Amino acid sequence: MPKSHYEVLGISRNATQDQIKKAYRKLARKYHPDVSKESDAEAKMQSINVAYDTLSNEEKKAEYDFQLDHPEAFYQSGAQTGTGGFDNAHFYNQGFNQQHSNFSGFEDLFGRFGSGFGGGNYQYQQQQRQQQRSYQGEDQHASIEIDPEIAYHGSTQQITLQIPTLNAYGEPEVQRKTLQVKIPKGMKEGQHIRLSGQGQTGINGGKNGDLYIEIHYKDTARMRVEGADIYYNVNITPWEAALGQSIEISTPAGQKIQVNVPKNAKTGQQLRLKDKGIPSKVPGHLYLVLNIVYPTAHTEHEQQAYQAFSETFATFKPRNV
Repeated sequence: MPKSHYEVLGISRNATQDQIKKAYRKLARKYHPDVSKESDAEAKMQSINVAYDTLSNEEKKAEYDFQLDHPEAFYQSGAQTGTGGFDNAHFYNQGFNQQHSNFSGFEDLFGRFGSGFGGGNYQYQQQQRQQQRSYQGEDQHASIEIDPEIAYHGSTQQITLQIPTLNAYGEPEVQRKTLQVKIPKGMKEGQHIRLSGQGQTGINGGKNGDLYIEIHYKDTARMRVEGADIYYNVNITPWEAALGQSIEISTPAGQKIQVNVPKNAKTGQQLRLKDKGIPSKVPGHLYLVLNIVYPTAHTEHEQQAYQAFSETFATFKPRNV
């Protein structure tokens, strides 16, 4: 006896629409003629499509369930399957005379199918067999780390990603992709770039999903990124810190600017340069993090200079501060 639509999809009659869809997608990946090695893949795919088309539509499903629950309303011929689960199951409205007019209610009940149960609906089912329902592939997500300087100028980079996905048989695997990615300037930490059509492959000719790449900036010895703000370490001499001198720095954007160091500046002290961070719609700030660097005394003259320095600041007790 031919399988019912439920048996074709491998589900129970009380399966939810989500379970029906999940079962269909799994079988479609297995039996799609483009990927399946089964000899009868095309025939199975047609049965799967017909079953899903019926059960995924609440109205069609209700009508089909009525067929299953009232097989006495149908007869079986030796022809091939017409409405899944019944051998060319036409409604038996022929051969009745006036004495059987009480059965006319069945014809009224199934009038929406066309001329009897073997008319319009059978033709509709045949048409559905010629069509394969398509589904868009799932979107996928990945993240990459880039140098902070790219935030100021943008870049096109070749990246290789290893993305977890499902193959055509519904099995998990890691897919390796090498892509040319255009990274626009002004990208904030955590923002995404969408690559259209680079996600999971669609089913039955459906559109591919999209790939969303999340941007992260590398922390380096020189700088780190927080949102649209950049924290940039700047080395200064002890006398620049003590005297409050003007210094020239090269920003992450490649600009050379003059900055006034406040008198008696300390290591870790921050100077904010407004709107000099990532140049997004709302620009971030550039925070200069001061780091006092002391020169090494190699020569006798340099050592004498440190000796004079210590004598000058004899009362300074750093471990008591």
